[in-house]
Amino acid sequence: MKLNDEILSKLCEKAKIAALTAGEIIKNADRSKLEVDRKTGGENLASQVVTEIDIKAQEAILQKLLPTLKEYDLGLLAEESNDDGSRFSKDYFWCIDPLDGTLAFSRDEDGYSVSIALIKKDGTPIIGVVYDPRSNTLYSAIHEKGAFKNDCSFKVENKGSKLTLLYDQSFLKIKNYDEEIQKLENLALKSSLSGVELHHLGGAVMNGISTIEYAPAIYYKHPKESLGGGSIWDFAASSVIQREAGGTNSNYFGDPLDLNRHDSSFMNHEGVKFFTGICF
Repeated sequence: MKLNDEILSKLCEKAKIAALTAGEIIKNADRSKLEVDRKTGGENLASQVVTEIDIKAQEAILQKLLPTLKEYDLGLLAEESNDDGSRFSKDYFWCIDPLDGTLAFSRDEDGYSVSIALIKKDGTPIIGVVYDPRSNTLYSAIHEKGAFKNDCSFKVENKGSKLTLLYDQSFLKIKNYDEEIQKLENLALKSSLSGVELHHLGGAVMNGISTIEYAPAIYYKHPKESLGGGSIWDFAASSVIQREAGGTNSNYFGDPLDLNRHDSSFMNHEGVKFFTGICF
C-alpha cells in the first residue's frame, strides 16, 4: 500500500501523540522503586537492561499505533516484543524504542528518549519522532519534508569553534582510544576547528540528534563482530530527523544504514556515523 503525503502527515501526528504519552509515563516514574532486569541481547550492558517503565511505555505507544497496522497495512518492530517478521512482508513498518537509553534513565543521567520511526521495506526511514522527557523536547521529521523541534523548523547551525564528540560509555572502552581521539583532533584541524570537545549522552538516539544541536559534531560506532552497537530502533527515527535537519548519517563506510536487516536487529556488522560541519 502506497502512503501519500496526507497519510504520512497523519501517521506522523499519531506517532507524536504516542511518543508524548509514553514520555509522561517515563517522566512520572519513581526511580527509587525502579527494578532493573536483564533481557537477552547484545554483549554490552546497555543492550541487556530493561525496566517495567520500558514495558509500560511500549504498551502506551502500541495502544495509539496498533489501529494503524490494519488501517494502512503496516508491519511492526518494537524493542520489547518478539520480532514477528511483518517488517519483511509489509511495504512499511513501525519501528519503536519505548525508552532508548534505559541505563541512563535508571541512573538519572542525560540521554534517554522515546523513539518511533516508520520505515519502508527497503530500509528507508520515512517518519521519525523522538521525545526527550528530560528537556520536554519533541523532534519530528518526514522524509523530504524537513525536521522540526517542538513544531518549529529544526536546522543545523555550526556555532562551535570545536568539534563535539557525542559518545556513550562504550566509546571509553575501545582499545585504541588515544589513537581515536588523535584522529578526531586531526579531523578538527582539517576542518579549521580548534580541537575536540567530548560530550557524554547515554542513548544512541539522542547522540545522533545532538549532532545537530552541538554542530559541528560527530557520533559514531565502529563495526564489530560481537552483538551490540545499537539496533535498528536506535537509529531509524534519529537518522531521518538528523538528515532532514541538514546532517549526514550512514554506516561507518558511508553507505545507507541497513535499517531492515534480515538476520538480526543489531547494527554491529556495519557501524554507524552521524556528523555535521565536517567531512568524515
